[in-house]
Amino acid sequence: MRRSVQARVLALVLALLMTEPAWLMAATPGPELPDPGSVSMSREDQQKLGLQAAAEVYKQMPVLPDSSPVTQYVQQLGRKLERVIPQQYSWPFQFHVIPQKDINAFALPGGPIFVNLGTITAADNEAELAGVIAHEMSHVYMQHSAKQAPKQQWANILGALGGIFGGSTLGNLARLGIQVGAGAVLMKYSRGDEAQADAVGAIMMYKAGYNPRAMAEFFQKLEEQGGPGGPQFLSDHPNPGNRVAAVEKEIQNWPSRNYLAGSAEFASAKQEAAGMRAYTAQEIANGAKTGEWARRNQQNGSYPRGVSPTSSNTSPASNGNASLEDVSYSQIKPSGGFRRLEQRDFTLSYPQNWQAQNDQNGITIAPPAGAAQGSVAYGVVVSGGQDANATSLDQATQDLIANLQQSNPGLRSNGDMRRISVNGVSGRSIHLTGISPIQRGSQPVPEHDWLVTVPRSGGGLLYLIFIAPESDFRKLRSTYQQMLDSLQVN
Repeated sequence: MRRSVQARVLALVLALLMTEPAWLMAATPGPELPDPGSVSMSREDQQKLGLQAAAEVYKQMPVLPDSSPVTQYVQQLGRKLERVIPQQYSWPFQFHVIPQKDINAFALPGGPIFVNLGTITAADNEAELAGVIAHEMSHVYMQHSAKQAPKQQWANILGALGGIFGGSTLGNLARLGIQVGAGAVLMKYSRGDEAQADAVGAIMMYKAGYNPRAMAEFFQKLEEQGGPGGPQFLSDHPNPGNRVAAVEKEIQNWPSRNYLAGSAEFASAKQEAAGMRAYTAQEIANGAKTGEWARRNQQNGSYPRGVSPTSSNTSPASNGNASLEDVSYSQIKPSGGFRRLEQRDFTLSYPQNWQAQNDQNGITIAPPAGAAQGSVAYGVVVSGGQDANATSLDQATQDLIANLQQSNPGLRSNGDMRRISVNGVSGRSIHLTGISPIQRGSQPVPEHDWLVTVPRSGGGLLYLIFIAPESDFRKLRSTYQQMLDSLQVN
């Protein structure tokens, strides 16, 4: 009897010992999404700003309508990830697809997320695509764009948000690290932001049933493969370090689970995407200049809720034309008289029959017929910025040129950078060539851009870009020189 009882006790102890690891594993808490913290910009204002930026995207880039099977799949995948976010921290996410060959994705404040066709076709499985989307959702979740602007700039940004789609709001997007123009959207994130988006995205993936390693492995694959598309994605998403190792460390103590395998829906969406027309960055930039995407998106009914074809402001003095095909020099010829533009950082004189207005580029001065749908064919763009990495005006100017070329792939230097004196201030001057939004015989014509940079007294630089088709630039050179001679930097 004693042996029988001892045997039963021993068997029970052995059973407990054998099951203890599983019991401990079940007791190990799973990862939880962090508190995203607070920012000075309200949720309502972030959403409003995101919709304004989205309206500009729909003017600058082709977007598939929600009726597209590929878009519906991406929206379904996005909703699966959205469901793991606590309600108090969630946002009204939107998921859209851009028919572009390059591998890229970006998120706007308040929830709009855009994924390129090239990203879908490059993903080997649903987990990799889910990783890209979760990463972008994490930028929204952590409010990275709203944390970009220095506190002293919030007054300008929030003031611009006072009206519905106010005229100067898009000019303030750059202060949040968002540049929309020339058929591209560039997001400025730090390596710290990227590391945080990886970590938060990994938690979203885990909770939704996907292997978090797939996100890091997809980014690593882009870095190793390079080639078309890779640089655009990686320029917006700087590598915070060894992503795979960082994710491995992040998830090493998480309870193991059976991750979702490949899905038939992903395979079908990828096949559909591979058979669709996808545009190059240059094709999209050219279409943006002629207003093609604004017209096409409106015709296709691509504009989602909260975004109207007319909700973001157009370029200064837009005469309502969707393109600049028929504009000639006689329509934009500057008057002999000048008026004065006074700003906090500078003052400048410009022709009386031209108009000045804040837009996404900064301040644009142009004739009524010389600008439309976010494009400038004749006129001057005046803006400024800080370059923390630059140690000289030469370096800051070179960095500026590189940024301009990134958003406008057709832009090229036409000669060397030279020193120039602007009212006693030593500046830099360089001539560039690009593609004008002007159409002649259904073909774009060459553009001449004259870039001048001068240092600002408070730090950073002020720059002016004098723009005209190559054939008309000489006719405007004296006017542009007179405008430059009148420049006073405060």
